[in-house]
Amino acid sequence: MVHTMPLVTIRPGHVQPVHFGHPWVFQQAVLGVQGGALPGDEVRVVDPQGNLLGHGLYSPRSAIAVRLYTRDDRPVDAALLRSRIERAADRRRELELPGPDTSAYRLVHGEGDELPGLIVDVLGDVVAVQLNTVGIKRREGVIFDEIERLLKPRAIVDRTSQGIGKLEGFEPGSGVVRGDVRLDALRFVERGIRYEIPLEVGQKTGFYMDQRELRARVAQLAKGRRVLDAYAFVGSFGLAAARGGASHVVSVDESAIAIETGAVIARQNGLSERMEHRKQDALGAMEEVSREGGVDLVVCDPPKLAPSRAARRDALGAYRRVARSACRATRPGGLLVFCSCSGAVNHDELVRALAMGARDVRMNAFILERHVQAPDHPVPAAFPEGLYLKSVIARVEALG
Repeated sequence: MVHTMPLVTIRPGHVQPVHFGHPWVFQQAVLGVQGGALPGDEVRVVDPQGNLLGHGLYSPRSAIAVRLYTRDDRPVDAALLRSRIERAADRRRELELPGPDTSAYRLVHGEGDELPGLIVDVLGDVVAVQLNTVGIKRREGVIFDEIERLLKPRAIVDRTSQGIGKLEGFEPGSGVVRGDVRLDALRFVERGIRYEIPLEVGQKTGFYMDQRELRARVAQLAKGRRVLDAYAFVGSFGLAAARGGASHVVSVDESAIAIETGAVIARQNGLSERMEHRKQDALGAMEEVSREGGVDLVVCDPPKLAPSRAARRDALGAYRRVARSACRATRPGGLLVFCSCSGAVNHDELVRALAMGARDVRMNAFILERHVQAPDHPVPAAFPEGLYLKSVIARVEALG
C-alpha cells in the first residue's frame, strides 16, 4: 500500500505515552515531518522504527503538534467524524441526558469522545461549539451537518475563542453559524431550574455544565444554612443552594451583566426572596463576610488560575491566597466547597493550597469529599490532563 499522506515521526523516548493511549504528540516529541504537511492536514504518526501509531490532525503552530484520532490505518474522514459524534450522543443517552428536568449537557468532550479539539454543548434547543484546532475548523461543515441531522437544533452557535484561533492560525466564527440568526438567549433547564442567559453573557460555550453534580450536592448541603457563592457568574451554585432550602444566599461576581442575569433567573424560579446578588470582587466579598463572623457554607469556584504548566507555581500561590479568604469567610464548623478548573493543578496540589491557606488564618480544613467534572465530560485513562476540574468539600475549624 503506497502512502502519500504526510508522515510525522516521534523521537526515541517519547513513544510510550502515545503507545499507551495518550492522544497528544507534543512538538518536542517530533523527530521529523515528511510530505509537506499543512496546518490541519491529516498525518500518519510513526515511531522511530516506522511502526504506525495512528492517524491525527496536524497543528504546526501549537505546542501540541498532532492530536490522534485513530490507532490504526483508518483515515480521519467525514464517516469517522460522523460516527464519533453519533457514539457520543449514545453515551449521553446512557447517562439520561437530556432528561426530564435537564436539557443542558455536553454532547462532545474532545479527547473524552475521541474527537480532540471539538467541544459541543447542548443548551436546550441551541448547540454551542468550540473548534479548538485548525484541523477541526477545516472540517466544521461535516460537524455542523451531523449536529443538525442528530439534534435538529434551532441554531448552532460558534463560541471558539479568539485566542485559540490566533494560536492555531484561523479566524474563529462568532455567533450563530447555522439556524436562527435572531437568537438572543440560551434557554434551558438544569435539575428543574429554568435558565435564560442572553448570548452576550455566556462564558466558554455559555454555561458551566461540568459542575452539575456538585451543584446537586450543594443543594443537599445547603438546607437551613447561610451561603456565600463567590465567583458566581450567574449564580448557579447559589440557585442550587436556595432551591435546596438555604436560609439566605449571597451570590457575588465582578460582571454586572452576569449578576443582573442571575437575579432575573432567581426571580423567574421563585427563589429571589432567599437570594441576594452583588456586583463585587470575590476576595473583597469573602473578607467582608469574615468580618461579620462568616457564613455556614462558602462555595469558592475561581476562574482558571493556571492556564498552563508554566503558570503553575504562581497559580498555587494564588489558590493559597483564595483559600485563605475562603476559610476566613467560613464560620468555624462550617463547610467550604473549594474548586479548581486549572488542568495544570491536580487534586493533591489543590488540597495543599487549601491546607496552607487555612493555616495562614489559624484554621484547619478537613476534607470530607472530593469531586470531579460531571460524567458527560469523560476522560481517557491515558490522558490525565483531561481531568481538569477538581473540587473538595471541607469542614473548616479554628485551630484548637
